[in-house]
Amino acid sequence: MRVQTNRLYLRPVISSDAESLFHIYGDPATNTFNPAGPYPDMDYAKTVLNRWLAHWQTHGFGNWAISLHDDSEKIIGFGGLTIRSFDNIVINNLGYRFSTDAWGKGLAT
Repeated sequence: MRVQTNRLYLRPVISSDAESLFHIYGDPATNTFNPAGPYPDMDYAKTVLNRWLAHWQTHGFGNWAISLHDDSEKIIGFGGLTIRSFDNIVINNLGYRFSTDAWGKGLAT
């Protein structure tokens, strides 16, 4: 399954996305306003990715890998809708994060 917008391709995450996930979520610049800070290492990124993959299996939706039309193999971000528990309350969480080289292009406005 793949979603296409005027400028972007979105596809469900796959296990080989761990390096891209760490590249983006491990970057201190992309975590400036994240109290948890950047991902500490690749193992942590793999753990998160496995959780995202399990979410897709359980719920049929989740986080997507995002790329541009002109380079559909290069992931520039991740985003999606997940069900999470926060303070023992189940919530829908809508979130996204783009690599710094994708900033300033109007992709998340």
